[in-house]
Amino acid sequence: MIEASDICILRDLAKRVAEIAALPVMAERREQWYRHNALEPGRPMMLVFPEGAWQELLPDSALRCAGEEARRMEWQLRSRIYYHEHFADDTVIERRWVVHKAIRNTGWGLEARRIPSPTARGSWHFDPVIHTAADLEKLRFPEVEHDEQATRRRLEQALELFDGILDVRLVGVAHVSFHLMAIYTGLRGLEEVMLDMVDNPSMLHDAMRFLEEGHRRLIAQYERMNLLSLNNDETYHSSGGVGYTRSLPQADFDGVHVRPCDMWASAEAQEMAQVSPEMHEEFILQYERRLLAPFGLNGYGCCEDLTRKLDAVLTIPRIRRISIAPSADVEACAEKLGNGAILSWKPQPAHLAGDFDAQFIRGYIARAVRASRRHGCVMEMILKDTHTCANRPERFDMWTRIAREVIDSQS
Repeated sequence: MIEASDICILRDLAKRVAEIAALPVMAERREQWYRHNALEPGRPMMLVFPEGAWQELLPDSALRCAGEEARRMEWQLRSRIYYHEHFADDTVIERRWVVHKAIRNTGWGLEARRIPSPTARGSWHFDPVIHTAADLEKLRFPEVEHDEQATRRRLEQALELFDGILDVRLVGVAHVSFHLMAIYTGLRGLEEVMLDMVDNPSMLHDAMRFLEEGHRRLIAQYERMNLLSLNNDETYHSSGGVGYTRSLPQADFDGVHVRPCDMWASAEAQEMAQVSPEMHEEFILQYERRLLAPFGLNGYGCCEDLTRKLDAVLTIPRIRRISIAPSADVEACAEKLGNGAILSWKPQPAHLAGDFDAQFIRGYIARAVRASRRHGCVMEMILKDTHTCANRPERFDMWTRIAREVIDSQS
């Protein structure tokens, strides 16, 4: 139950979100994303995801609601308002409140363990639970469960709160992203996986085959239970893009049963950043490629440098968005991609910590934009993984203004 005083706060915030969503600029941005995701020429698009730095931009002390659930909702609404009031990026604020279906799965039979850091937000260490090939026998295929009563309660609560203010939308599985190597290194350990590529490749292949089949079964269960939802809208896609497209769903979509071919999907293998293109293909990409094949449009990559691996990545069926990490050679990547897929550039987030050098940041962004223009790329810049801004929230405002000025000056 949400207290009456909290309801008033939430409804007032929802009305402000609706006002922002109705602004003409939101319709303009939405149309720009449609053209962008269709690989039409245009200016670079920009999105900002503060992620870990949100606690410095919008801390708990800024919330007014008393109840825990109400505070979670309040934060979501205030963060959307914050985007509009502070960031000069291309975020589209929609007049929508999403209710997620109560979906879970039974897991893989083993739980990853970590040795935590003694420092708040510090680095943790792997604590493997798979030690030998025999331990792979402990793995199990996940089974999907949908708590329909919990879903109904969530929907009824949202309708009671926001109906007539925001468009309440019930959503199942809309963000499809495969992280096979992240799952397995969490169970086996990162150093152990690196050694297995040389000392015990058959064990690693057995694990990848199991995870591939498990994910294939998960998608099949979602489809059979009609739990998949369209993601051709503002839904977060890959490692930072959004899904606005008129290419999906397929022409024969029945309007009710969403299939993989009607959706975006993505995959990444950051743990493989330092391995050769040949090992990347052998130990992970071949498995990811098969999982991505049924989907309508695909993205690949996150924070791993794919500069030397783009030839292989471009063989993914219907690849549309490729992440170009801060450590990547933007010039070489732009030359390789051309206008064949979106160059989803991830600028260096560390520039918002330590000394904020506006002149350096301007030149840094300008070089990437020029490289993209030289090679006819469809470019987006996604500022993410910003785990701190040194308690200087205004740095995000400054960074987006600088990026916007660079984009406008070179468009």
